[in-house]
Amino acid sequence: MVDPTDDVVPRGPLAGVKVVELAGIGPVPFAGMVLADLGAEVVRVDRPDPGPLAAISASDPTSRGKAPIVVDLKRAPGVEVVLRLAGASDILIEGHRPGVAERLGLGPNECLARNPALIYGRMTGWGQTGPLAATAGHDINYLAVSGNLAAIGPADRPLPPLNLVADYGGGAMLLLVGILAALIHARSSGEGQVVDAAMVDGSALLASVFRGLLASGSWIEQRESNLLDGGAPFYRTYRTRDDGFMAVGALEPQFFAALLTGLGLDPADVGDQYDRSAWDAMSARFEAAFGSRNRDEWVDRFAGTDACVSPVLTFSESLADSHLAVRGTFVDIDGIPQPAPAPRFSRTPPSIPAGARPSSNDDSTARTNRILETLGYSQAEVGMLRQERAVR
Repeated sequence: MVDPTDDVVPRGPLAGVKVVELAGIGPVPFAGMVLADLGAEVVRVDRPDPGPLAAISASDPTSRGKAPIVVDLKRAPGVEVVLRLAGASDILIEGHRPGVAERLGLGPNECLARNPALIYGRMTGWGQTGPLAATAGHDINYLAVSGNLAAIGPADRPLPPLNLVADYGGGAMLLLVGILAALIHARSSGEGQVVDAAMVDGSALLASVFRGLLASGSWIEQRESNLLDGGAPFYRTYRTRDDGFMAVGALEPQFFAALLTGLGLDPADVGDQYDRSAWDAMSARFEAAFGSRNRDEWVDRFAGTDACVSPVLTFSESLADSHLAVRGTFVDIDGIPQPAPAPRFSRTPPSIPAGARPSSNDDSTARTNRILETLGYSQAEVGMLRQERAVR
């Protein structure tokens, strides 16, 4: 189902893998983007009226590399289109609330009946079962219930870390791990399966090490009191004279020594690195030191050292960072700066993906026709689907 109008034919370790993505918001389109980045052929099934949150934007990197098709899932012929897509694909991913796909006639039973080797990836916040399964929620809610949010932020209140942890870390990334593991099994056995990925489960899993620290007595359930939550003076951020910020991560003794050297502080005046009783005074010294120079002055001062000190860059500033530029961490696609595909592969490097293609752009009719033709629809049948408004 590769779109022959693409300037670049997808390549990468997933070349030849076919994916159906039922359009939504949050982790599902991100997971679809990663699959497309790695060479999979992703067909995104859009709804005729997606609503403001789910509307596809030409500036949205999570839509890159995908072939969109607008299908009305409230019409039986539209449902049949998606079932045929599932029958011709390796993976289907969806992010509806539990029971919605089944009511549409696109649940696991129907799709696996068309393709017993299909991997049916389900992404929800609370999971398919449990008292909260049918309840609405967002990243902040899953973080709150998993115990993670209580550990993040300043001492006076929890602070949501954007929607990176539950939506994308505990959600999309764990969904990807699950469907790729299931794909390996399907390739060897011919047996597909359902992958139930819940953001609340994934969020809990990400905090495994901190659960261990808590059990060993090495973690205090009070924010800004621990090694990695801003409590340690050598693992936090500091404001500079020009109201910039520097991030400090000098955990090991040799890195801490380099930090003190860069700040011009005498180790004898600072105290023992891991003596918690000295942390308040140590923080005050570090704050005064960092506040004495501008951010870029500190960048120059710590350049080439192992003090683990970095400038806190904005999204815009990071595009010009010399290290990221050398690595090609960001690429420009259709005038939109965005992260390049990751990780890197030595034998099957991915190509730079095509830009986001909204389902209503100029070539959408021809693209939809080609997708339908690969599914066995004749030109007359495609015309009938359009007449019935099952596809747009």
